[in-house]
Amino acid sequence: MLLPYYHKDVIEAGLDEAGRGCLAGPVFAAAVILPPDFKSDLLNDSKQLSERKRYALREVVEREALAWAVGIVSNEEIDRINILRASILAMHRALDGLILRPEELIVDGNRFTPYSPPLSGGERGKSLPYTTIVKGDGKYMSIAAASILAKTYRDDYMLRLHKEYPAYHWDKNKGYPAPAHRQAIRKHGSTPYHRMTFNLLGSPQLEFDFNS
Repeated sequence: MLLPYYHKDVIEAGLDEAGRGCLAGPVFAAAVILPPDFKSDLLNDSKQLSERKRYALREVVEREALAWAVGIVSNEEIDRINILRASILAMHRALDGLILRPEELIVDGNRFTPYSPPLSGGERGKSLPYTTIVKGDGKYMSIAAASILAKTYRDDYMLRLHKEYPAYHWDKNKGYPAPAHRQAIRKHGSTPYHRMTFNLLGSPQLEFDFNS
């Protein structure tokens, strides 16, 4: 059973990203503020759930959350600033989209940079306190909820890209370095959605070992 919050009696937003290890497509992140009495026996790290359960839980989160938002950083931006900075930027953009301002942030992983909420006139306020939590998506409800939103919205996006470039099998691998994806890159080359600073072709030996 996941914990309902890290900080008691404050407005707390959970943050997570999806798509960091992909060869193609954007990185997505989500920010979720759940009510203190939110309960779900099914909620878990999105990687531990079936696709059907992820989408069912997305509906629950969107219906019952006090606020939620998704942030996106494109593959071109990833190439310019690197994937770590892009993942954090996606989280910042998700926070910008919240209709309710959090007082504390809990972030999956061990890296983050201070976030300052937007004020009127384009200025930024005082940075919000945050706590990074390794494997937080398997520990806290709001982070798990964020992982589900980030994952499902990114999957939806990659399914749309698959219609444009079906040879890369993004309907199956969602841009991750699966053997069929890399084989398609060898045969057809890269697309405008590939991350050119990543090792697109990989190691044939590692690929063989992956399948053995």
